[in-house]
Amino acid sequence: MIACRNCGAEFAEARKALGYNTCLECGAEEAKKIVHTIAPMHKSNYMLISNLDDLKGINNKGGLIR
Repeated sequence: MIACRNCGAEFAEARKALGYNTCLECGAEEAKKIVHTIAPMHKSNYMLISNLDDLKGINNKGGLIR
């Protein structure tokens, strides 16, 4: 058993082998902090947006408007 880096609880070595350093509960809390969305671009592909300021006005035909 391996100790979680956040709370110290033990979790399975198989989880550590997959590259995780936290238990399931701490990993779920970390995953909730990451926010992103997919936006279709005009006459183009889909873009991954993780910053809300980048998303505002990005899908206008004239380009990025701030």
